[in-house]
Amino acid sequence: MSSELETLEDLSKHYQDSVPADLREAKSFDWYLSEVYDDPKVARNAHQRVADMFDHYGTTYDEDAGIVEYLMASEDPLHDGENVFYGREVHESIHEFVNKVKSGARGLGPEKRIKLLLGPVGSGKSHFDWMVRRYFEDYTMRDDGRMYTFRWTNLGDVIRDQDPADDTVTSPMHQDPIVLLPQEQRDIVLERLNGSLDAPYTVRNEQSLDPASEFYMDKLLAHYDDDLQSVMENHIEIVRLVASENKRQCIETFEPKDKKNQDETELTGDVNYSKLAVYGESDPRAFDYSGAFCNANRGLFSGEELLKLQREFLYDFLHASQEQTIKPKNNPRIDIDQVIVGRTNMPEYRDKKGDEKMEAFNDRTKRIDFPYVLEYEQEAEIYRKMLRNADVPDMHIEPHAMEMAGLFGVLTRITEPDGGNVTLVQKAKAYNGEVDDGDDLDVKKLREEGEAKADIAEGMDGVSARFIGDEIAEAIMDSTHRGRDYLSPLTVFNHFERNLESHGSILEENIERYHRYLEMVREEYKERAIEDVRHALAYDLDEIQRQGEKYMDHVMAYIDDATVEDELTGREQEPDEKFLRSVEEKLSIPEDRKDDFRQEVSNWVSRRAREGTSFNPQDNDRLRRALERKLWEDKKHNINFSALVSANELDDDERNAWIDALVDQGYSREGAREVLEFAGAEVAKSELEKE
Repeated sequence: MSSELETLEDLSKHYQDSVPADLREAKSFDWYLSEVYDDPKVARNAHQRVADMFDHYGTTYDEDAGIVEYLMASEDPLHDGENVFYGREVHESIHEFVNKVKSGARGLGPEKRIKLLLGPVGSGKSHFDWMVRRYFEDYTMRDDGRMYTFRWTNLGDVIRDQDPADDTVTSPMHQDPIVLLPQEQRDIVLERLNGSLDAPYTVRNEQSLDPASEFYMDKLLAHYDDDLQSVMENHIEIVRLVASENKRQCIETFEPKDKKNQDETELTGDVNYSKLAVYGESDPRAFDYSGAFCNANRGLFSGEELLKLQREFLYDFLHASQEQTIKPKNNPRIDIDQVIVGRTNMPEYRDKKGDEKMEAFNDRTKRIDFPYVLEYEQEAEIYRKMLRNADVPDMHIEPHAMEMAGLFGVLTRITEPDGGNVTLVQKAKAYNGEVDDGDDLDVKKLREEGEAKADIAEGMDGVSARFIGDEIAEAIMDSTHRGRDYLSPLTVFNHFERNLESHGSILEENIERYHRYLEMVREEYKERAIEDVRHALAYDLDEIQRQGEKYMDHVMAYIDDATVEDELTGREQEPDEKFLRSVEEKLSIPEDRKDDFRQEVSNWVSRRAREGTSFNPQDNDRLRRALERKLWEDKKHNINFSALVSANELDDDERNAWIDALVDQGYSREGAREVLEFAGAEVAKSELEKE
């Protein structure tokens, strides 16, 4: 089958179109000056470039949460949504991270701090850090994110002891070409740039040249009698700089190795022993700029499991963050410009937080909590993303399977509510946005109580999405091996129950509590399964519409202290209070709250009327549920509940009709049979208990 990219020529053309046009071109310093005068953002520092990067890919504003959502995290345009982040808490953390970077871009202080992502295992902090690095690479490939550095050329023409292999030397620290100008002349240029800069920050640069470049500049200026122009024209080429983690260029990921053999040269660089014989020990040309801080210059430094480093090793971060310099052993200091991001898990943070000797380091960090997701439907989206990104067998995911898995995860992460008036499941539902106008739930207060009771913050412990995702994967493979092409919540629950005790990240002291939470989730699923079966067995759109219209007629008459026409006799009568309560009781609305609910639905109908929208009870979730449940009560005496459990006791046509109704709700046919039998048994049991 042919495609547009089938031939090598097509592939080559596609690659050429994907890279900057000036990627391989060498320009003059005069050209660079012209560019920065035309677009001052070319000379931005690392914090400014990273801050602009987040806005470049787009933003939306969540008015309810009061946070900016960055599309690179909420939609992931570079990877077709493969790495989308879910959950209010996570987007709040990302918003906080970007705010700190933007504050640093304005020179307000955070540019001199380590941005420390703190969270439990599997909360997504490492993945977010990875994503920032990928987007920074892409951004520097684009015109809006371009940056430049310089290289020294023809050095052997002037510097007689220069190794011929070093005749052309790229700036070891990938410094901005503007650093080639002495500070006084540089300030003149920067003043002009800032006069035309359209940005919330000011472009500044007080860096010194790296020691090797300073050596070359001194030698060349002496040769040309301090004629800076001659140095620039004869020995400087401007080249495009693109971030690349693989090349260790403007992005560096630092991972702790053996704790007992940590060496500061991993961060700051070391002597280039191959050049010692050529230049001598004290010559700056004999230094190897291969330390992590050197590689990250102009971009991002990412410290994985940062607090696992020895205390003494962390001291290098003090100068790197506060002074924005590094001091290699037996070498001059080197200025650096980078966003330093660290990641750590909870045990290491607790250990270092209580260490008085870490006070200076702790003072130079800006902690950003990166908790687990606390909205179970958003948590369910994480698992769906996992399935979308994997080679999943032809497996039908039954309704509620992902949501109930998410609910279990959330229950382990939130604190027990105070007072006993709100259950843990009700709190989880409230966090999920399931709060009706008539509910006596204050979500803001619940969140404040949760934060106050939590050790560090709510959502910073509990079962990880990684554990739940692993168990869903196991359940899928188990179903496949047993010839089942559907995954039901009951199967997922069984895998949770079997593997809670064997999972290494779940503390033994939590096992009993987590089993109790799992029972809560089973109970919640039972109610939802019964609701689905009720919907299938007793659903009648026309009847619900008729009952809804009747209910609203009587509600309006009740509110207006008026009468309503009897459907059979045509006579005027008082509102049927018994009928009204028979609907409202299906939502457990007490007698003393009935007026509030009636006014609520009356206001809803009035708003729709003003908008020119006709009344439809399907559009009001609470009213629809109440009417469905009443219709169920009216019809259930005609249903043989015990027959639901056994296909042998039920007419095939009737059973198939019910299965068809469940399929319309998203079930597979086999999944519909399972939920019909499960819910039927529960309903039959409850009906027998009532007799």
